[in-house]
Amino acid sequence: MAWLQLKLASTPEAAQRLSDLLSDAGALSVTLQDAADQPLYEPPPGATPLWSQTWVTGLFDADADLQAVLVWLRNALGGQDLPHVISPLEDKDWEREWMDNYHPMRFGARLWICPSWHQPPEADAITVMLDPGLAFGTGTHPTTALCLEWLDAHDVTDKHIIDYGCGSGILAVAAAKLGAQQVWAVDYDPQALHATALNAEKNAVNMLIHTVLPQDLPHTGTDIMLANILAGPLIELAPLFAELVRPGGAIVLSGILNTQSDAVMQHYQPWFDMAPVTERDEWMRLSGVRKDNDL
Repeated sequence: MAWLQLKLASTPEAAQRLSDLLSDAGALSVTLQDAADQPLYEPPPGATPLWSQTWVTGLFDADADLQAVLVWLRNALGGQDLPHVISPLEDKDWEREWMDNYHPMRFGARLWICPSWHQPPEADAITVMLDPGLAFGTGTHPTTALCLEWLDAHDVTDKHIIDYGCGSGILAVAAAKLGAQQVWAVDYDPQALHATALNAEKNAVNMLIHTVLPQDLPHTGTDIMLANILAGPLIELAPLFAELVRPGGAIVLSGILNTQSDAVMQHYQPWFDMAPVTERDEWMRLSGVRKDNDL
């Protein structure tokens, strides 16, 4: 079976109206996509931003009369011109294709992230079994990879660790499998906490990982603070992180663009001796050691 796609060029302001009209015209599904390779990095809380040039795409049965749909849409919009593209979409085994494109990945010398449909690639490696799913974090994004490589390169044996903004729990699970004694996995999103708990159980480290909302995190000292979130929240959280990390403890920050790293660094330097930044694909990892002071 095949389908037809009707892609309409849109502004952010018109996208929702076009989406509703495509649904009313019989589209089986409607998606919104970037039409100009414009990244959206850090929306404010509660916002749902769109790209300045957006494709609104309706998926129709192969025998649908899309010319008639276009006439109906133009009439509904008062004769407005509708730049568009019509193209076929062949049927595929999408699950199989998705699985074929997700392979075991190594981070550093010994740490692997492996999907469940693959065998661990090295018998003596530290392997986190994790499938793409409910929450952010599979190791494919540079920010996550930078944090995983830091964990692989440092001895976390018997350490107390906080993973702030845990997403899928990939960092929390990796830390536990690398020998951490206890990990607090923190996130505002209950679905992320659910995903973390499932991944912890799948990797047999659920007894070491505690999932909590930020307001429920105990204010006890930690040896390592991991925070792969975004620059704005990292700046706001600097005093809290300084309070939570013990003197001599480590902080690892990611989710930071290269244009934001100086600002984030400045907010942590009063409490931490910061190391040189590490960069990958315009994303930065900052790390440092907690000073023995109470600024």
